[in-house]
This record gives sequence, C-alpha cells and structure tokens, in this order.
Amino acid sequence: MFAAPERGAAMSTGLIIALIVVGVLILIALFLVGRRRQERRLESQRIEAGSHREEAELRGARAQRAEAEAREQAIRAEKEKAAAEEHAERARELDPDRDPDRDE
Repeated sequence: MFAAPERGAAMSTGLIIALIVVGVLILIALFLVGRRRQERRLESQRIEAGSHREEAELRGARAQRAEAEAREQAIRAEKEKAAAEEHAERARELDPDRDPDRDE
C-alpha cells in the first residue's frame, strides 16, 4: 500500500530544506549587517551633533562677551557725550561774543 519514498525525492526535499535554511541565515546576516551599519551611522551623527553643540556654546559665549563690551562702550560714549555737552554749555556761558538774546 505505502510505497517507499524514492531516493531522488528525499534528496530534493532535503535540498529544499537546506536552501530555505541558507536563505533564512542570509536574511538574518543581512539584517544584522544593516543594523550595525545603522548604529555606526547614528553614532557618527551623535558625534557630529556634539561637535555642533560645542561650537554653538563657544559662539554663544563669544556673543555674550561682545554684547557686554558693546554695552560698556555705549555707556562710555554716553558719558563722553554728556561731558562734551557740559563743556559746550560752559563755553557758551564764557564766550564774550555770545549774543545773550539768542539762545543757542
């Protein structure tokens, strides 16, 4: 009733199973390689982002120093302007050729 399987059929079944196993192993290997490549790329991006953050911090500190220097310079300029106006007013008061009716 039951016939013994032919030897060629058993080989082809074994071959099919072996090919499937090899295919699955290749897929797993490709997946792992892709994952490793992605991890390397992400690490590279993290390093680059860190570099950009450091540069941003340095530039921010430089900008704050420049702003502080600009404020100090503006204060000095205002003081000089006030001193110049005081001297101009004193010169007008002392000027003998000044017309007292004319307000300069």
